Amino acid sequence: MAYSPSIIVESSPKLGLPTEQSIMDEAKASNTKQFAIQAEVSPSILQKIVAEFLGTYILIFAGCGAALVNKVQPFGIVGIAIVWGLALMAAIYSLGHVSGAHFNPAVTIALAATGKFSWKNVPTYVLSQLLGGILASLTLKVLFHDQEDIHATMTQYSDSISDLEAITWEFIITFILMLTICGAGTDHRGSKDLAGVAIGVTLLFNVTVAGPITGASMNPARSLGPAVASGVYKNIWVFMVAPILGAMAAAMVYSALRVPKPEKSADCTKSIYNDLYVQTVP
Repeated sequence: MAYSPSIIVESSPKLGLPTEQSIMDEAKASNTKQFAIQAEVSPSILQKIVAEFLGTYILIFAGCGAALVNKVQPFGIVGIAIVWGLALMAAIYSLGHVSGAHFNPAVTIALAATGKFSWKNVPTYVLSQLLGGILASLTLKVLFHDQEDIHATMTQYSDSISDLEAITWEFIITFILMLTICGAGTDHRGSKDLAGVAIGVTLLFNVTVAGPITGASMNPARSLGPAVASGVYKNIWVFMVAPILGAMAAAMVYSALRVPKPEKSADCTKSIYNDLYVQTVP
């Protein structure tokens, strides 16, 4: 009988399709790596402070500058309000990803009071905002030296309005502004792409309504800057206290409307640093 050699074919490893669990594990590992990279490139505290200084400077330079231009070429309270709103929108979209776009000591304090910002960084944020407001006002005083004074930039109210009425006005409009910030800028359910528009528009109609009555401060830095530049501090305490109280009240009220943020799903790739106004500095 002839011998026929047998050919032994070794079985190759089984090429199985990836399981659902393996896909999820790989996606989670990828997301973890991505978040780690994002954490590494997060702006430093110095960069955030500089961004807050610049944003506040831009806001107050443009808004108060519009009030001074209005004395030369009148365009009314609506025109001034539009400038305020557009300036805030521009600052949010250009610097919000760096510092969170507070540009307002009342906003910073309110976010810290509700656990959305680190208390240890409140002093540096507030100081940079106040300095930005003061420098912007001094710049305007130099540039508009042909005008006798810059009282048009100040937030004041007439003798016919009591301190309590002024506090109420500032409390309400700051409450509305902060509520918009919380809903559009800090809630994960909000549309972050339109947050700057919503917040800018809110500032616009607040200035339109309350501007002729109290100057529509809503921001201690906005009131302190012109006061330092002009040397007039009448009723300054109203514009320092009322906005902070209004912002804190709005932040606390919105805390009751907020729902817990769900855990990120496997296919979620959104940056944890995308939220405007929620920049909890390590």
